Amino acid sequence: MGYYLKKHWKINLLIAVLQILWAGVRVLNNVVSMQVGQGLFALDLTRFLFWAAVNLLLWWTASALNVVRTRAKSKAKMDMNNHVRADMVASILKKSHQEYHARQSGEYLSRFTNDVNQIAGFAWNSFYDMISLGAQVVFSIAALTQLHWSLLVVSAIDALIIFYLPKLFEKKVESLSEVCAAEQAKAMSKMKDLLSGLDVLRFFGRTDRFMKGNQAASEQMERPKYRQAYIQNYVNEGINVVNTTLQCLISVLIGILSIKGVILQAALIGGGNLCGTVCGGLTTASQLRLSIRASRPYFDKITAHAGEAPASGETPLQGIRDAITVENLSFRYGEKPILENASFRFEKGGKYALTGPSGCGKSTLLKLLLGWLPDYTGKISLDGRDARDFSTDQLQQSMSYIEQDVFLFNSTIRDNITLGGSFTREQMEKALRGSALEGDLRNMPLGLDTPVGEDGSALSGGQKQRVAIARALIHDRSILLVDEGTSALDQKNADIVEQSLLENPDLTLILVSHHLSPKRKAQFTRVYRLEPVAPGE
Repeated sequence: MGYYLKKHWKINLLIAVLQILWAGVRVLNNVVSMQVGQGLFALDLTRFLFWAAVNLLLWWTASALNVVRTRAKSKAKMDMNNHVRADMVASILKKSHQEYHARQSGEYLSRFTNDVNQIAGFAWNSFYDMISLGAQVVFSIAALTQLHWSLLVVSAIDALIIFYLPKLFEKKVESLSEVCAAEQAKAMSKMKDLLSGLDVLRFFGRTDRFMKGNQAASEQMERPKYRQAYIQNYVNEGINVVNTTLQCLISVLIGILSIKGVILQAALIGGGNLCGTVCGGLTTASQLRLSIRASRPYFDKITAHAGEAPASGETPLQGIRDAITVENLSFRYGEKPILENASFRFEKGGKYALTGPSGCGKSTLLKLLLGWLPDYTGKISLDGRDARDFSTDQLQQSMSYIEQDVFLFNSTIRDNITLGGSFTREQMEKALRGSALEGDLRNMPLGLDTPVGEDGSALSGGQKQRVAIARALIHDRSILLVDEGTSALDQKNADIVEQSLLENPDLTLILVSHHLSPKRKAQFTRVYRLEPVAPGE
């Protein structure tokens, strides 16, 4: 929390000044109210009207300050929320492929929405309110001191009790907040999963599962919030009971001093208000401290900050000069062996096919080459250098990967090909020819500017694969890994795409396929056939 307050110190300093000024004006209202009351008790019209006018002016000033401080707080919260989300993105980018996919996307969405909302409520709002309440308490105690020294002593005792009382409950509140954040993230993932599968459930007449599943997820989301709310309410009310008792004692003291003529008679009114400000402010400040503590689990999830320099510079990997070699490679998912002592050699510019039945490790091998699955035994080398010496980002700088289940952003065909990069007309035309996408675009009035819909829903499966292939070609990666990347194409277009890839002399191609015709096999440098690993091997 402190990190973001410091990063946005200018506007937060302005807010602090405005909060203090506003608090000072409010306390002055109470002091002036005593003078107004004293004018009434003394039947002094001039004194009464003068202080009444001053009081009105102070109310106008407080309103003006409130407008300015509210706008400043809104701007600061917007900037800090955006900063938090940027750091959440940086934290995600810091994760490896395995770490990222260990959680469902719904959990990350929950962080961008629920976590940020919780931070705004627990941290920013509480911090700003703490400033104004703290200032009001200090100013009120100072005003009470001017009435009589004994009021300062009693107020100080009150402040100490209310300051230390919440410490008894801080760990409990933080623990409840952690549980709440975790359960809401899980519920968000379940809801996203059900929304994605609605068409399947409708098709098979299982909409009851959709309704029950969302209801269960909603209860999972709300139950920890309910528990957190009522326990925190118990704590708050306990603090209120203690504070109200102390406030009554101070009010009794003010009454005794007023009756004895030690302080103004009007202090019965204004002094009571000041007393209420001290006690109420301390109580609320204690509750706000618990809220700030409750925000800690949300900040703890942020492990990186946007714009931070990397720990060490990485030399870009520009393809290979000789070959990628795989020696005695073994890998298993849990207890299930997928590859066992497998060896391959992929030379620069060569064209290689991986064939074999489902489950034999073809797709897994591609992911191992990409560095996505680091828990293997054996050795993968690039020009004789161990692949473990490179980061996943470095490996992906020279490789492009096309999988069967293509993902497209909800934008245009052009944007999904270029990904926001700048390319010449010639580069675009070459990529369109190589992917056999030209024919499709002729039948689209908007051409490259055709919207693809959410996850490419406006395109056919074959069109999505052609867009993905064009994307890989235009980014000119020297190594292309294709995992059934032409499976959704008709034979004619599949032949066009594969022929284009096979004829590219600068491209090292590793293509996964269940079936290859004898004619197509002859065009590859080598065809590796993989077989499933028998259990126990």
